[in-house]
Amino acid sequence: MTEVKIIKQKPVALIEVKEHLDSLLKEKKELNFRENKVSAYLHGFELLNLKETNQLKQELNEIEISRLKETHIIKIIDLLPTDLESLKLILSGENLTLKQEDLNKIIETVKKYA
Repeated sequence: MTEVKIIKQKPVALIEVKEHLDSLLKEKKELNFRENKVSAYLHGFELLNLKETNQLKQELNEIEISRLKETHIIKIIDLLPTDLESLKLILSGENLTLKQEDLNKIIETVKKYA
């Protein structure tokens, strides 16, 4: 069996995946089974547009919370938590502890877009 080697990992926002699938659909006229499943899943979400996603990502990076990595930022953008409880729930699966003031900064930034 062929061994798969991961060369690079990069977190990708759901809107980027959705737009990529939409462009594939225009090119190929038809998506395969897996692409159709992912597309159907993504169309069930209310997502920011690509411009808003990039602006929010930039604003979250500008907060300069050293422990907040790109993976965390993408999760926050995809789920858009508007209260502390939701944000804590999203980050609970990560090995990440943030100060209350940092959590509040994140929530205030996200609320501008939600």
